[in-house]
Amino acid sequence: MITFSQSMRLLTIQRVFLRHGLDEVLLDAPVLRSVRFLRHLFPWNWFRRKRAPRGVRIRRALEDLGPIFVKFGQMLSTRRDLFPPDIAAELARLQDKVPPFPGAEARAIVEHAYVDAFDQNFAEFLDEPLASASIAQVHAARLRDGREVVVKVLRPGVQRVIRRDLSLMYLLARAAERYLPGGSRLRPREVVAEYEQTILNELDLMREAANATQTRRNFDNNPILYVPYVVWELTTRNVMVMERIAGIPVSDVETLRRRGVNLRRLSERGVEIFFTQVFRHNFFHADMHPGNIFVSDANPNDPTYIAVDFGIVGTLSPRDQKYLAHNLLAFFNRDFRRVAELHVESGWVPANTRVDQFEAAVRTVCEPIFNRPLKDISFGQLLVRLFQTARQFDMQVQPQLVLLQKTLLNVEGLGRDLYPDLDLWQTAKPFMERWMREQLGVRSVVNRLRENLPAVVEALPDMPLQLYRALQQIEATEQRQKALDRQLESLRSELRRSGRRHFLGAVGAALVVGAIVLMGLTSYLPMSWGGAPLGTWILGLAGVAVLIGGWRD
Repeated sequence: MITFSQSMRLLTIQRVFLRHGLDEVLLDAPVLRSVRFLRHLFPWNWFRRKRAPRGVRIRRALEDLGPIFVKFGQMLSTRRDLFPPDIAAELARLQDKVPPFPGAEARAIVEHAYVDAFDQNFAEFLDEPLASASIAQVHAARLRDGREVVVKVLRPGVQRVIRRDLSLMYLLARAAERYLPGGSRLRPREVVAEYEQTILNELDLMREAANATQTRRNFDNNPILYVPYVVWELTTRNVMVMERIAGIPVSDVETLRRRGVNLRRLSERGVEIFFTQVFRHNFFHADMHPGNIFVSDANPNDPTYIAVDFGIVGTLSPRDQKYLAHNLLAFFNRDFRRVAELHVESGWVPANTRVDQFEAAVRTVCEPIFNRPLKDISFGQLLVRLFQTARQFDMQVQPQLVLLQKTLLNVEGLGRDLYPDLDLWQTAKPFMERWMREQLGVRSVVNRLRENLPAVVEALPDMPLQLYRALQQIEATEQRQKALDRQLESLRSELRRSGRRHFLGAVGAALVVGAIVLMGLTSYLPMSWGGAPLGTWILGLAGVAVLIGGWRD
């Protein structure tokens, strides 16, 4: 049942949609095209001037609906296999910028988190925020020991707003699944569930701090990426304290050029960071938009990325990781047959898909693209085209790949902004080949043996007893099997005897019935004995004999 607050929110959504002329977009949906004429009956359409493109109107409506819809639109922008290019491009422009809440309120939240120990920990806390977003805002501060830090504070009341809007998204997803053509294949409720998990994780700053610490550990002693340390003793579920970093925003290309930063090396390192996180660490920063990425110019010719905001991270199952790696290498080698086979083997398309037909469709998409210079090929766009093709073969939405696709598009776009001639293929292919050798080569076997050796050594003293118990279980199983075999043989014998009894009984009964019938034919059968035809005595005695024999069997 829809609550009063949800009803009011639905009215707000409806009002925003109408204000931006989205009734026209909704009536263009295939399921409603037969009633498109209705839009001419709405008074607000009678005197309207020329409208902005539909993608722009959708983006503006989501921005008016607030931060939760903005972030949802950002996630949907990565699903370019589901949306026309104009809508997907506008969704990608959504900005998660909202007015800050009062600094005094942020200070009060921090003071409450430390149970009135605020002054013991902070020498200075600036009320003016450094940045403000839909979930939290960030303030500069200085600890008593002199360390410069930033304090991230959750917005007050944000959980209530998020849960209200999520419930409405589920309502809209169920409607889309029920009424839109192919709605069940698009799995809208699973898409919303994936978004729900992502955004609820952002509400726990302890989780974000753990994500940042894990990423920092993964890149320990690796100069390509620096992650600020977390001040754990001052971090709670709604307050996080981290090292304050100094760097140039990655979007400020002019400043990077002025400082002499090697932009080609910087763009290639962004690609290397992505593939390292996805395939070596299986733990990747999934919100790598320019606002979360900075560059250290301490060594301009050997630049280092600095990453912040680890509220959204992604992982892949070993199965998806394996199939994704094989798919990428197959693309690099233009082995479209293997691409088609991998989609079937992974379960991304139905098992009954004709591999030869899918291969032909993939080749049709890829060959025109590969005939262009490699530096002009967008790998992210190629994946989008592939997913659009796979939809023809009933490819199911893979929610676990949504974050990965979003991150790849961000990384590629970021790299091309820094260095337009970035050849992602040339940068990524050697890394993928090296990773495959490590996974399938002798070194991989040795590493797995080394990883499993402690467990084997720990279990070694118990192996004789476990072996003895296993032999006992095998012997007991064999005895049970023999007993079952005897029971089955006895049952078969009984079934055979029962069958013979039924057969003989039927034959004996038939003979007796025949004898009775012959008794009625005395006048026609002159040969008789004791007042009955001779045939009656023969059939009757034979029938009785058969019945007795069947009963004794």
